[in-house]
Amino acid sequence: MEREGVCADREFRFKGPCPKYTRVWIPDPEEVWKSAEIIKDYKDGDRTLHLKLEDDTVLEYPINPEANELPFLRNPDILVGENDLTALSYLHEPAVLHNLKVRFLESNHIYTYCGIVLVAINPYEQLPIYGQDVIYAYSGQNMGDMDPHIFAVAEEAYKQMARDEKNQSIIVSGESGAGKTVSAKYAMRFFASVGGSSSETNIEEKVLASSPIMESIGNAKTTRNDNSSRFGKYIQIGFDKRYHIIGANMRTYLLEKSRVVFQAEDERNYHIFYQLCASAGLPEFKDLALSSAEDFFYTAQGGDTSIDGVDDASDFEKTRQAFTLLGVKESHQMTIFKILAAILHLGNLDFQPERDGESCTISKQDEHLHNFCRLLGVEHSQMEHWLCHRKLVTTSETYIKPMSVQQVVNARNALAKHIYAQLFNWIVQHVNKALYTTAKQHSFIGVLDIYGFETFEVNSFEQFCINYANEKLQQQFNLHVFKLEQEEYMKEQIPWTLIDFYDNQPCIDLIEAKLGIFDLLDEECKVPKGTDENWAQKLYDRHGSSQHFQKPRMSNTSFIVVHFADKVEYQCEGFLEKNRDTVYEEQINILKASKYPMVADLFHDGKDTKAGAPGMKGVSSKVNIRSARPTVKAANKEHKKTVGHQFRNSLHLLMETLNATTPHYVRCIKPNDEKLPFSFDPKRAVQQLRACGVLETIRISAAGYPSRWTYHDFFNRYRVLMKKSDLSKKADKKAICKTVLENLIKDPDKFQFGRTKIFFRAGQVAYLEKLRADKFRSATIMIQKTVRGWLQKLKYRRTREAAIRIQRHTRGHLARRLADRLRKTKAAIVFQKQYRMLRIRRAYQMIRGATVTIQAFTRGMFVRKTFRKVLAEHKATVIQKNARAWLARKHFLRFRCAAVVIQCYFRRMKARQELKALKIEARSAEHLKRLNVGMENKVVQLQRKIDEQQKEYKLLNEQLSTNSSAYSSELEKLKKELERHRRKSGDGNQITSLQEEIDSLRLALEEAHGERKIVEDTYVKEKDILRKRISDLEEENVLLKEEKEALNSKILRQSEDEFAQNAAEENALMKKELEEERFRYQNLVKEYSRLEQRYDNLRDEMTVVKQTPGHRRNPSNQSSLESDSNYPSISTSEVGDTEDAIQQVEEIGLEKAAMDMTLFLKLQKRVRELEQERRKLQSQLEKKENENKKSQVIEMKNEMDLDRDTDLAYNSLKESNVNMQTNWPNSDKHVDPEDAIEAYHGVCQTNRLLEAQLQDQQREHEEEVEALKDQIEALREEMAKQQDIFYQTLQLSPEAQVEFGIQQEITRLTNENLDLKELLEKLEKNERKLKKQLKIYMKKVQDYEANQVSVRPEKPEHELTRQVAVQRKEKEFQGMLEYYKEDEPLLIRNLIAELKPQAVSATVPCLPAYILYMCIRHADYINDDHKVHSLLTSTINGIKKVLKKHNDDFEMTSFWLSNACRLLHCLKQYSGDTGFMTQNTPKQNEHCLTNFDLTEYRQVLSDLSIQIYQQLIKIAEGVLQPMIVTAVLENESIQGLSGVKPMGYRKRSSSTEENTFSLEAIVRQLNAFHGIMCDQGLDPEIIQQVFKQLFYMINAVALNNLLLRKDVCSWSTGMQLRFNISQLEEWLRGKNLLQSGAAETMEPLIQAAQLLQLKKKTSEDAEAICSLCTSLTTQQIVKILNLYTPVNEFEERVTVGFIRNIQAHLQERNDPPQLLLDFKYMFPVLFPFSPSSLTMDSIHIPASLNLEFLNKV
Repeated sequence: MEREGVCADREFRFKGPCPKYTRVWIPDPEEVWKSAEIIKDYKDGDRTLHLKLEDDTVLEYPINPEANELPFLRNPDILVGENDLTALSYLHEPAVLHNLKVRFLESNHIYTYCGIVLVAINPYEQLPIYGQDVIYAYSGQNMGDMDPHIFAVAEEAYKQMARDEKNQSIIVSGESGAGKTVSAKYAMRFFASVGGSSSETNIEEKVLASSPIMESIGNAKTTRNDNSSRFGKYIQIGFDKRYHIIGANMRTYLLEKSRVVFQAEDERNYHIFYQLCASAGLPEFKDLALSSAEDFFYTAQGGDTSIDGVDDASDFEKTRQAFTLLGVKESHQMTIFKILAAILHLGNLDFQPERDGESCTISKQDEHLHNFCRLLGVEHSQMEHWLCHRKLVTTSETYIKPMSVQQVVNARNALAKHIYAQLFNWIVQHVNKALYTTAKQHSFIGVLDIYGFETFEVNSFEQFCINYANEKLQQQFNLHVFKLEQEEYMKEQIPWTLIDFYDNQPCIDLIEAKLGIFDLLDEECKVPKGTDENWAQKLYDRHGSSQHFQKPRMSNTSFIVVHFADKVEYQCEGFLEKNRDTVYEEQINILKASKYPMVADLFHDGKDTKAGAPGMKGVSSKVNIRSARPTVKAANKEHKKTVGHQFRNSLHLLMETLNATTPHYVRCIKPNDEKLPFSFDPKRAVQQLRACGVLETIRISAAGYPSRWTYHDFFNRYRVLMKKSDLSKKADKKAICKTVLENLIKDPDKFQFGRTKIFFRAGQVAYLEKLRADKFRSATIMIQKTVRGWLQKLKYRRTREAAIRIQRHTRGHLARRLADRLRKTKAAIVFQKQYRMLRIRRAYQMIRGATVTIQAFTRGMFVRKTFRKVLAEHKATVIQKNARAWLARKHFLRFRCAAVVIQCYFRRMKARQELKALKIEARSAEHLKRLNVGMENKVVQLQRKIDEQQKEYKLLNEQLSTNSSAYSSELEKLKKELERHRRKSGDGNQITSLQEEIDSLRLALEEAHGERKIVEDTYVKEKDILRKRISDLEEENVLLKEEKEALNSKILRQSEDEFAQNAAEENALMKKELEEERFRYQNLVKEYSRLEQRYDNLRDEMTVVKQTPGHRRNPSNQSSLESDSNYPSISTSEVGDTEDAIQQVEEIGLEKAAMDMTLFLKLQKRVRELEQERRKLQSQLEKKENENKKSQVIEMKNEMDLDRDTDLAYNSLKESNVNMQTNWPNSDKHVDPEDAIEAYHGVCQTNRLLEAQLQDQQREHEEEVEALKDQIEALREEMAKQQDIFYQTLQLSPEAQVEFGIQQEITRLTNENLDLKELLEKLEKNERKLKKQLKIYMKKVQDYEANQVSVRPEKPEHELTRQVAVQRKEKEFQGMLEYYKEDEPLLIRNLIAELKPQAVSATVPCLPAYILYMCIRHADYINDDHKVHSLLTSTINGIKKVLKKHNDDFEMTSFWLSNACRLLHCLKQYSGDTGFMTQNTPKQNEHCLTNFDLTEYRQVLSDLSIQIYQQLIKIAEGVLQPMIVTAVLENESIQGLSGVKPMGYRKRSSSTEENTFSLEAIVRQLNAFHGIMCDQGLDPEIIQQVFKQLFYMINAVALNNLLLRKDVCSWSTGMQLRFNISQLEEWLRGKNLLQSGAAETMEPLIQAAQLLQLKKKTSEDAEAICSLCTSLTTQQIVKILNLYTPVNEFEERVTVGFIRNIQAHLQERNDPPQLLLDFKYMFPVLFPFSPSSLTMDSIHIPASLNLEFLNKV
């Protein structure tokens, strides 16, 4: 291509003349490539380029045109930062490197596409781009629609597997530290989330759990990576036919066994050793005899044994948990840890050399050897012997030869490596067993995490094998890329020409062909005395002429292989030993004889191992056991295979697997060696880009047509280059594009027209961009020229007018100034004359006056001086006298005042101190407390003293009374004794003595009375004193209480505001907690429905399994969701429900019942309710019995009164008959008394009937009057409304008046239509009723006529001929429907299972709910709790089955949501609770339930409504979600606004083509949803919540897509997006849904659109963005700014400094860490109570429902 001097060949270097300002890339030793600009036109033959670097440095760059050393051309700035490297116009190394650097450093994007390759740069920092929300965002998206991501590659593989039914592979490669393991882990996490297992085996958790195990035993710290994988692995994740994960299998490659025994500086052994040492203090690990890792030789060679930020103990706990999750027994885990500990002890063995130097020994007391033998269960003596000796077997004899220390150390290290390798394979085998499944695998996705190309200062056998594997993978990669290019060309019908690309088959042949490097190595290993030097010499001789093999000049023990990435020099030392991988047979035999079965099993022959793990393809398990018998008799042929041979075989198997799958490539790049976050080293990056094949991909793409445009995008982008005639002549965009391209690009080889795309050679898009920019530039110049000319003309006119005006004013000013000067000159002369005269006169007068004044002052001065001298002498004497007296008095007064002042100050200080102390004491609460305590103590003491004195007083009284009684009794006794003695003897002396004794007793009694009186007086006095003191204390206490109450009231007043504030905060907190609780509850309901669905699926699977023979699996422990145990019992008065509940427990089984705790709680509640009912019924029974007794007595009295009344009536009739006998014509006839009584009863009944009719007529009249009043009120209200509407209409514009009038007329007609429909229904109902009555009457008439015919011959003559028909009184419909129990399944089938919403569309909304309630009401009326329970259970189960069958039908789901809500409202409205009956009419109150309390069933129905609501939202979201991105983000509602950026990105040919939707499609769908819900009578509040949820989902999906797409983050997209959102807001306004909160949920998307449109330059712009974007998080704002992409080259990118400024402004925000919105979040739904105005008796059941078996009651 050659246009205006710019020409690019296939290497993208310019040739021919090159104009000024062309930008190029030149080599640089530091940055690899540096950008420069040509500042002088380049012509053919010039040897130098005049360049200016980006730092304004001028450089003369020498070139050699003959050697094609011209610099590379640079892409336009608008192409910088592309998601796909192949979209660049110039595809070369500097462009790729620059694009990756800009994305990584400026935008912090670590992923970039390069054709089919995902380039992943390790950020060395945790990024929030791997959460579950990001997985959901990428799930279902086409690769290329979103920003590059590992999840996009995983989704592409998953989608191709599901669509093409072909196995897939993801190949992750890169050097150590590039992030291969992390990338593979995230890919497996994506598969585990998207393809979760359908069973309860949780296989996806096991797949993820294998990662910590493999990392601990296969990863280690290296100088380049803290967690480097030292083995390759290929994990196959199996899927079933529904593409759920069912199992997995892992294959390992080339474990680095040498790391077990040797680590370089700053490196570590495998993590598991350090984890085990860190957990050595645990009780279960005491037997391992471990200590710190520094104490063991195998873990301390690298120096530092720890890693910054890594806790080995916690990682070990995770490893143990992973072992447990994968089913490894605790005993096996302990054996694993024992083997690992034994390896550490083996490394610490101390070998003592003998004197001869040819032998050595181990101390018998060596603790490490003892621990090694104990942990592995082998004999100590044998192991001690064979560690230091080896056996040599010849044809005739067997020798045991000692080994030197070096030989023993080598044998010890070989044994340690072998043990670890066997253990590694055993663990991999058991991981595969845990991930194995018996189910049939339908397809799989393989994740290959393998080492990248390696080159070090010293390269050995491991690097050779690794680079050999990368050669094979690179060959497969090149072939696949070539194949995809060919398929794309053939699909677009482009002529295919062979592309020459690098084929590395010669290098592969050098390594693996016959007599290649591997063959020569194996041959040298078979030679008994083979050495590395001999092998190297054979290589030189055999392959010295090969172009991919070279011999170093300075070495005879190394060789060079020219790989696809670089030349690598390999050191031959150690190749043979590593290839043999030899361990001594005697040591292995000792381990085989271990007492631990697992240890012995590790060292079985290779065939056993292979048979035990069929999935194991690892190669490190195969070893050669060296035997002294060098010949043919090896016990196992597997041991003959060398490591190289095994690696070749496993690599061939891997390549076969990869070739049978569709590969996907992830190339991991390490940006720097210092592990710094977001630091980019160009040298290291270029080295890896060359090694991983990215540049080869670009070369293959560039060899063909790398830039590809659809006709639509090309037309929109480059229509500016088209002529108006071309646009007007042709309507076909394809033809227009062809014409334009043929005119613009003359060389037809530079482009090709495909079926749907235009293909361009490299550089053509840049050329078209240049033409487009030139077109815009010329148009801009024309506009600028015209505008500048107009501005200059305008400026000239204004300048000329201003000059003329200035001249005019200047001339006038000069004339006025001359006249003023002349006047001033004349006046100055006059002023000078007068001034001079005045000045001379004033000088003379001044001199004369001065002379006179001087004379007068001089004379006066001499006189005054004399007088002052005399006066001063006199006054000095007086002053001295008075001064001395004053000083004496002043001195005295000062001393006296000072003494008084000091006294006053001292006294005042003392008084203040005392006053302050008294105030403090008086004010302190402690003082009050002390006073109170003192008072209370005194009161208590006084009270106690009073009590003691009272007790003492009572005691004295008692003693006195006892003494007096004793004295009186004693006196009586003495008197009696005296009398007796007197009678017996008349001795006077005794009488005298007795009399004296009596007198003494009387005296003692009087003394006691006196003492008592004294005590009483003392008690009374002390009591008065105490009372007085108590009253004083009480008064003081009252004062203290008043003071305390005043303080308390003051405190209360102060705390009232705080209490009110706290109450408000608590109220808000309670509301928030209520919302959260409601949200959690509805999530539980959602989880319950999901588990129910899973249970049904499992039950279906079980049914299929039971029908097919083979292994059967028990279902998961879930209770049946359709059993009756899920529904509560009904609170009735019978005990049958308890028996039913117990019977349910017996039926569903003890196990399930134990799990259903709600059932037992309900049983307990039921028992309590039944006990209360029993007591209530017993009391009612007693009352009834009493009432019956009373009623019997009253009836007897009434009968007696009635008999009495009858007799009186008979007598009165008789008398009246006698009196009026003359007046009656038939008075002479005899009247029977019984007939008279019967006639009297008839008259009484007639009177009662007439009275009842009068009352009915009066009641009807009153009801009519009330109805008329209601009608009058309604008419008044209607008239007022009409007047208000009329006034409002008058205030509107004429157009609005017309529109408003049309709306009113539509509303009126709708209401009239509804009224007419109701009237029609009533008339049909009456018609059916009359027809039914007519049939009954006709049948009666026919029966009557037949009876008359049969009875007429026997009719007596005296009977009356007139017959009176008995009228049947027609009863009103009571709003109840009766059905038989056996008709219940028919009712559920006709009313629920087979009912279509269209069948009841012309009837009352929610008709099934009303019918079900009427059936429930009849069951309640007849008090049949079993019927109620069965009907409700069948209804709920039937609705669930219908919803499960129609799980994607929005109309059916909406229909049953409205019916479930209406049934719930009916159960509330007619429950009898006063809170729900406030809006009921008296007629509706008659329809309330009377016997059953269905509160618990209301809760079940509420849960069912939540489930239906969630299903409704799910269906609506499923319909809307595919439309959102194309309709809201991509649809061009404003035509011509958005310009297409020149990307040329090629979407994957395997990706599905999405349908494009417009915003009108979303609006139509929303209208359909709204119309369906309104037609089916769904509550308006629920409709508002539905659209709030849907609009949130629209906002979340659109915003998430915007945050993950670079191509839509532009100014034009922001404008388009804001317009689309305004259309949605207008729709909400038209449907009166703005109050639903749906518009508020769109606020983040609105702010994102505004952010795209705002200016993004200055700090003021940053402040405006921060103040505006309050609904966006900091991460979202920064992400949008990073993604912002100019569509045209005239726009400017957002600078890094501006983004840092934004981050600084937003750092105070406490935003959540997630980047994306959770579009699956669901707002908690509320079902507000909405009573119905319909009565049950007014509902008509159409015949189309086939419910004839329902009888109206």
